[in-house]
Amino acid sequence: MIALLMVFAVAAVAQEQPGLRDRADELYNRYEYANAVKLYAKLVDTRKPRLQDLERLADSYAKMNDYESAENWYARVVQQADSKPENLLRYGEILKMNGKYAEAKKQLEAYATQTGNASLVAMQIAGCDSALQWMASPTLHKLRNEAAVNTSNSEFSAFPIGDRVYYAGEPANESAKNRYGWTGNAFLRVYTAPLSQEGSLLEPTLANEALNTGEYHVGPVVSEADGNTLYVTRTYPGKDGEREKAAGLKYRTQTLELYIYHREGDGWTAEPFAYNNVKEYSVGHAALSTDGNLLYFVSDMPGGQGGTDIWYSERQADGTWGTPVNAGANINSAGDELFPGIGPDGTLYYSSDGLPGMGGLDIFQSTGKKAQWSRPENLKYPVNSASDDFAYLVYEEDEAGFRGFLASDRKGGKGGDDIYSFAFEKPKIIIILKGTTSDKTTGERLPTTAVTLFDGQREIVAKQQSNADGTFEFVLDRDRDYTVLGQKEGYHADSAKVSTQGITRSDTLEVALLLEPVFQVGQTFELENIYYDFDKHNIRPDAAAILDELVRTLRDNPTLKIELSSHTDSRGSNAYNEALSQRRAQSAVDYLVSRGIARDRMVAKGYGEARLVNRCADGVACSAAEHQANRRTEVTVLEY
Repeated sequence: MIALLMVFAVAAVAQEQPGLRDRADELYNRYEYANAVKLYAKLVDTRKPRLQDLERLADSYAKMNDYESAENWYARVVQQADSKPENLLRYGEILKMNGKYAEAKKQLEAYATQTGNASLVAMQIAGCDSALQWMASPTLHKLRNEAAVNTSNSEFSAFPIGDRVYYAGEPANESAKNRYGWTGNAFLRVYTAPLSQEGSLLEPTLANEALNTGEYHVGPVVSEADGNTLYVTRTYPGKDGEREKAAGLKYRTQTLELYIYHREGDGWTAEPFAYNNVKEYSVGHAALSTDGNLLYFVSDMPGGQGGTDIWYSERQADGTWGTPVNAGANINSAGDELFPGIGPDGTLYYSSDGLPGMGGLDIFQSTGKKAQWSRPENLKYPVNSASDDFAYLVYEEDEAGFRGFLASDRKGGKGGDDIYSFAFEKPKIIIILKGTTSDKTTGERLPTTAVTLFDGQREIVAKQQSNADGTFEFVLDRDRDYTVLGQKEGYHADSAKVSTQGITRSDTLEVALLLEPVFQVGQTFELENIYYDFDKHNIRPDAAAILDELVRTLRDNPTLKIELSSHTDSRGSNAYNEALSQRRAQSAVDYLVSRGIARDRMVAKGYGEARLVNRCADGVACSAAEHQANRRTEVTVLEY
């Protein structure tokens, strides 16, 4: 998640001609994680990698919010003989971020057992238990990815001003000097997009140039009711934040500050918020009360409850803002509170990682004002997810329901942080899906099978475990296509398609999932849709997506060892095809190694054209598609 406070850094000095590890460590200490991972990946590709290299590689991916890669590497970290209990804690946190709550709970409990510090993980474990319940019974929020504004980079904090929305986003085409080493992406800028009557966002443009003059991050933005006064979060560009950091090197850590923009004709003038103090702390993420007389914001200034807290200032008779006051221990925790927003009815919405939740930042709501607030309520799933969820804003509300925006870096998005619109409406009909999970070989029911319901865009709608009798149940929406997937350790997954298209009255649908036992020594199976271009051995993007599934299988079954074999079509000589297939198999193994799988768990083997799957031998005329079928990759179980 972009724009957490106190995270921007630039190296001031460097060593001369450092070695590979020195260069990796320097990049890591400078928060340039996107560059550090490239070097650490080379360092750990050995039979006995250093624990610290593995730890920093895993942590770098976590800092980049690439939680899938972080999980792969933390799985390696905790298997090292000298791994510390703290790695179990971090691994559990990453598993939680990936929505693997049962697995996360095991790691967190293992940490508590090894250290005796059960109190440290009690909140995390409570969050795992709650998340399992919330995903089994989602709320009525319907989320939609705003694809017209979201990119492969990050967009977040949508705020309507009239018939347009302002938000923070990372430009796609910026030079290297305008990129943030932490993420490898461009510095944030303010964008604006039209808001349609249906609540969707249309083609975006950069906001007025006067709003985007900051050297580093600019955004997010909120507005007073008349749209003539804006409150903009910016990264301070000066050198006042310089301080000593790791390994005797100097680094400059930038703070955030709040600026108030006033409209003047077609432009804007800016003045700093009176309580910015860039030498001591950050200020940002503003929100205004419904009457405009209270300015809420986030800061790590002294006197708070923990990391970053929500504070407020009260408008004075002369229009200035009063001395900041902490919003209190009811809503602020020992963690970070971020991105406050006030709804039409005065409800406070904000994000926190210091309260029980589903993972990362969760969105909470509370009623009250100033420093008097009700106990925060988690907004549950699907508002919250295993990833960072934040910048929740309700902008329209009536008797039928309400709608608004939030931001999330959850799986299924277009890039890093994405903007989602949401609507909350009560359903007119109820459609139930009832299902069973069974062993395909014996027919016996399989309890505690992980069952996930996906929509037509492969986004998770709900997730639960089958009951003791192998049954499960979901509530479906009208006019939608679904996939239901069953997964259990030691079994091949099974899935089924379900559709509610055309259903006009309440109904009950049924489905049976049959899971086949796997991982018998000598068993061979083909990796579906792993193909290579003619005469090439590079891993295509479509092949990488399938290989990532094999990564998960190997990661989740640490005793599994495989032969990964590649096969060619019959064109070319036998010797050439054997060499080509060996390169292809080796490329696949190298890719798996880059994703966190130890090289000694895999054998690369090229069989050339020796094992064709169809009639297309030498001299037989075949179509391109028939030849393509022979250019495949297979996996054989060697040990389990």
